[in-house]
Amino acid sequence: MDKVSVFSDHICELGEGPSYDPATDTLFWFDIVNGLLLEQGVTSGVLKVHELGQMASAIAIIDDKRQLIATETGLHVRDVATGKLTLHTAIEAGNALTRSNDSRVHPCGAFWVGTMAKNEGKGAGSIYWFFKGELRTLYTGITVSNSICFSQDGTIAYYTDTATGLLMRVACDPATGLPVGESKVFVDHRSSKGYVDGSVVDRDGVLWNAVWGGKAVKAYAPDGTLLREIPMPATQSSCPAFVGFKADRLAVTSAWKGKDDKQRKLDPQAGMTFLLDIPVNGRFEPRVLIA
Repeated sequence: MDKVSVFSDHICELGEGPSYDPATDTLFWFDIVNGLLLEQGVTSGVLKVHELGQMASAIAIIDDKRQLIATETGLHVRDVATGKLTLHTAIEAGNALTRSNDSRVHPCGAFWVGTMAKNEGKGAGSIYWFFKGELRTLYTGITVSNSICFSQDGTIAYYTDTATGLLMRVACDPATGLPVGESKVFVDHRSSKGYVDGSVVDRDGVLWNAVWGGKAVKAYAPDGTLLREIPMPATQSSCPAFVGFKADRLAVTSAWKGKDDKQRKLDPQAGMTFLLDIPVNGRFEPRVLIA
């Protein structure tokens, strides 16, 4: 693990949703179950922790002054200067049993937003498409929505229901981010250790996946072939993000959720966020279009 270092030693119960802002050289991520938004300068190392007052899991940039945050009640616009949240589009706001989970911006500016039951109840979640103020349901019956990511040209979308062990691939309309046709299995992970969690796709079409319970990050070629597996210091890796001015490194969140005191002592870095110094041809997240 000589290529893996600690980016932040702030321990999250459920670290998730990392996203890098190149304009400010800042990584944002969440401790979902504790309702925290964290931000840390990649170069400066300065950490700030924001209490959101509700569970939240994903962030996208609208412009230099505003962000869009996926929470248990929907999509909220966050004023960067004040931290104030304003509900923009409700998603399952009347269902106290569910919350947002993995979400990511399509190259056209559309936002795919996943939900799930807070207790991981079977089939309680969905995946939604949000674009310029319009919301549509894409997939239902999802237990744990994860691995939402897109090819650079916007013609391919990936996603998973972690409970199935199958990472899916579907053709996309690059102009709208809407799926076209039927989803197909991209990677069958059922016989491998751990579970498919968050993913990102680089400029070469390589998909980088955090393996929850597998103590690893895996890289897959565009045809689904496993290219490499990077060991991680924490058992429950949750999601990667490209970071740095060239997007040439990976930050990876993790979690201690579900572990008792004995298990946490055996996994002392669980919940920290890590930096992978491996060559990646990454790219920056697109800005989300809310209107």
